[in-house]
Amino acid sequence: MVTKAETGTPRSRWWRGDVLAILLLALPLILTNFAHVALTTIDIVVLGRLGTLELAAGGLAIALFNQLRTTGTGLVTGLSNLVAEAHARGEHQRVRDLLVAGFFWATVCGVMFAIALLLLERPLVWLGQDAQVAAMATRFLLIAAPGLLPCLWFQTLRHFTVGLKYPGPLLVITLICIVLTAGLNYGLVFGQFGLPALGLQGVALTTSIVFLLSFLMFLAVVLNNRILAPHVAWPGLRWSPDAIKAVWRLGLPIAGTYASEAGFFSVLTLLIGTLGREALAAQTVLNQIIYIVFMISAGISHAASIHISEACGVADYARARRLGFLGLALGVAAMLAVAVPYVLVPDAIVALFISADHRANATTLALAASGLLIAIVLQIFDASQNIGNGILRGTGDTAGPFRISLLGYWLVGLPCAYLLGVTLGYGIYGVWIGQTIGLAATATLLLASFRKRVGCLARQAEYVTPAANPL
Repeated sequence: MVTKAETGTPRSRWWRGDVLAILLLALPLILTNFAHVALTTIDIVVLGRLGTLELAAGGLAIALFNQLRTTGTGLVTGLSNLVAEAHARGEHQRVRDLLVAGFFWATVCGVMFAIALLLLERPLVWLGQDAQVAAMATRFLLIAAPGLLPCLWFQTLRHFTVGLKYPGPLLVITLICIVLTAGLNYGLVFGQFGLPALGLQGVALTTSIVFLLSFLMFLAVVLNNRILAPHVAWPGLRWSPDAIKAVWRLGLPIAGTYASEAGFFSVLTLLIGTLGREALAAQTVLNQIIYIVFMISAGISHAASIHISEACGVADYARARRLGFLGLALGVAAMLAVAVPYVLVPDAIVALFISADHRANATTLALAASGLLIAIVLQIFDASQNIGNGILRGTGDTAGPFRISLLGYWLVGLPCAYLLGVTLGYGIYGVWIGQTIGLAATATLLLASFRKRVGCLARQAEYVTPAANPL
């Protein structure tokens, strides 16, 4: 389906324009994502300086925290699409109603998930984790769990402003939080600046404090911004059952998809935890490296999703399809570029996260460095499935990615990881390869579904248009 706007326009101009459109929205999101992931990266680096035991326990706690944080974020992620559609139609009250709905669901998730995090010590031991690691992880979560509420409130505001195409304040706020995280970690973990030396618990306390401060700063910026403030003016905020349902309907399958993906990684972390402290510490390092790189595809995915939503809103399905595959190409290209240092300097990369000066860390360092070679392939498929998820969501399909993630992660990836890692005895490497297979299956199915859905929407538009205009 070719639109009038495309008729007579050189093909190269379409593609350049679409690439530019994706990048202009994606770049600030990627920078914000990088800044945001720097917060957990600092935590991991600090834990690595404390030792393998602390890195294993803290890494396990952070993985479980992120599992629920990601699920809650998924529930409000659809807010950006809903806000973008309402704003494009000039429905300003609808935009305000959606914001209230987003905060409602963020609060519900924050409270429920924080309680769940406090009850994990015995289940962790039952699942084969080292008893000392499980106890230390639980103490970490006891302090970090309250930070879930402001964290999810922050995410609500974030997706709200992205839907209005004004994500700018996020970057500055997150940069400030990076400085706060580094300073508080240094002070609370190692006892500097007159603060008590709390060790592992210092990282957890820093997490909660920074999440709270980041939300308060973002809220202050929004309330004082001439573009954003009218949308959050108190007199216009109201409870709207329709908006509550809309955020739930769109967000639930997204949350399910995010939970499925994060749960897949969490279960693999637990599986690796049964292989010993060193393996769990190596998993923590490798996961963090992949998580950093993942922020590139996350930004591209979200940007492509927003533009595809707009294209579908005006029935320009040819452009929607093009935007989807351009987003995929950009993501894969970025992953290939990032893979170069994995090959050239793997030891140096890993040494950024855990001290190479201590002999006790040698096994962890070797495992993580060799794992980077597997990560080259893993992150390509990880980016592809993430972008596939976003572009399919942009067409209005959120249930499809959830079903596909269940199939790809749990029916393909997890059995392969267990088979290769445990049954066949390849250990942590087998688990990582199985994880890669699961991501590859998920990416393939998502991209095939996107292509099929856009084709169906285009055919429906061609069928309906003549019927509506018989002359």
